[in-house]
Amino acid sequence: MSSFESLGLIAPLWEAVRDLGYENPTPIQEEVIPMLLKSETDLVALAQTGTGKTAAFGLPLLQKTEAAQRTTQGVILSPTRELCLQITRELKNYAKNLPGLGITAVYGGASIRDQARELSRNPQIIVATPGRIKDMIGRGMINLTGIGYCILDEADEMLNMGFYEDIKDILSKTPADKSTWLFSATMPGEVARIAREFMHKPKEVTMGTKNKATDTVRHEYYTVSGRHRYAALRRLVDSNPGIFSVIFCRTKRDTQKVAEKLIEDGYNAGAIHGDLSQNQRDMVMGAFRKKQSQLLVATDVAARGIDVDNITHVIHYQLPDEIETYTHRSGRTGRAGKSGVSMVIMTRSEVRRVRQIEKIIGQPLVQKQLPDGMEICEIQLYHLASKIRDTEINPSIEGYVPAIRDVLEDLSRDELIQKMVSVEFSRFYEFYHKNSSQLSEDSSKSVDSSEVGQGRTRYFINIGERDGFDWMELKDLLKKELGLGKEDIFHVDVKDGFSFFNTDSVFTPLVLETFRRFSLKGRPIHVEISSNPRDGKRGGFRKSKKKGWKSTESTGKKSFASGSSYRHKKKTKKAKKAKKGPKGRPGN
Repeated sequence: MSSFESLGLIAPLWEAVRDLGYENPTPIQEEVIPMLLKSETDLVALAQTGTGKTAAFGLPLLQKTEAAQRTTQGVILSPTRELCLQITRELKNYAKNLPGLGITAVYGGASIRDQARELSRNPQIIVATPGRIKDMIGRGMINLTGIGYCILDEADEMLNMGFYEDIKDILSKTPADKSTWLFSATMPGEVARIAREFMHKPKEVTMGTKNKATDTVRHEYYTVSGRHRYAALRRLVDSNPGIFSVIFCRTKRDTQKVAEKLIEDGYNAGAIHGDLSQNQRDMVMGAFRKKQSQLLVATDVAARGIDVDNITHVIHYQLPDEIETYTHRSGRTGRAGKSGVSMVIMTRSEVRRVRQIEKIIGQPLVQKQLPDGMEICEIQLYHLASKIRDTEINPSIEGYVPAIRDVLEDLSRDELIQKMVSVEFSRFYEFYHKNSSQLSEDSSKSVDSSEVGQGRTRYFINIGERDGFDWMELKDLLKKELGLGKEDIFHVDVKDGFSFFNTDSVFTPLVLETFRRFSLKGRPIHVEISSNPRDGKRGGFRKSKKKGWKSTESTGKKSFASGSSYRHKKKTKKAKKAKKGPKGRPGN
């Protein structure tokens, strides 16, 4: 096995790497560093998260940078401020024996004035997020016309986040003869497009198969109904004592909501998403790195740049919109040769995506059953016993032992063990004794199977156009709250003050339970089954000479929305015109 010294690095660099505790280069470093040191070339390097890509491009860049030349010579673009700061920290550690070499981070969410002050010192290397550096180029604070090196780190994620036009604009401000190094975990079409448009005959290095996940991660999925998603998360956490995990959600709202529920239920958890200030993000990440919190709930965007060792599990509370993102998520565990587990919580409507994921990662995604309550109690009990056995005795308690012995002298050995274990174990037992039922669903039945074909259900919901919804926005809300796919909600008809929608009948319990005590911006939202499957469609209403528009439903039940038979009273043209704003939009 080679050493960093044998790769051609100068002594100040390999000595700094050695001082950081790294003895041997990773495969991507071993392949890329000599190549970049020997020649001026463009490069496309594909390797998974956690394989040492920062050192692979950072060490050659530092060696090729002239510390005596006080101009910007290299720029590194990264998708998020967390990753930007992480890269900056690592480069400064590598460059500690290179006096006079300046490295500055430029990113959104921080004072642009402070960053401008840093730039006035003429750092040779700038690490930046695309949005902020584009802004500062436009203000004349950064000049890239003389750089020799441009590095795009996590290029697939930058493009997935919508930075394509920004990257194009930034690259157009750089010299044509510069060297461009592109590092990515996957190779979607837009990354290849960047390589074609802005790179000249780039060399390509691939560690493993393109888009393939690391072999050190085991991939599992658990199928539950949408209303049991959080309960399933708790079971996965509780059945893995000692878990140190990142939990991924799709939205900032869900991220905060899940983290708050975990904290309320007694777990050490934190949330990281785009609505947090930089100081809040630093506090959350600091607690997670120190393992003061064991669960970090994150959005995909905020998780970029999380560089934490020994993450045991990645839990996909919700699957990402883009399947390729699954590879990035699961790459947070199983790093540095250690094993890890990637767990997906999915509904039966999402099972069709399993084959897509397997194709992307090149590995099987194995279906598992969630443990029942009593299994979890047994796991926690043995874990607690092992924890007590392996705990080192604190010498400072020696003086208190006689007094403690006096307090406990009436207890037998077995009673003492039982009481000691019960202090920690009772919480699990009391919860799972009440919630011991099996949550897993049989995913062998797909949502378009014979079960679904047995019927469809039409629902009434008391929100509509006057609440700012069209059919697409209402469908998005329903998908998010129910955890269903876009094909599972159909025939969405939005009226002025209420709406209708359909699902297959198999989802009826989920719909009614989800909206049983649901509110939106403080307003109670009611959903009930419509007995008339044509409600909201042509023919679903008949005209009444005296009462205006009246439902054809004849059950005699109370109103879905207000407690009496609902009426959609006829409005005059004048009233309608007054109600609406410009171009027929609802007024304020």
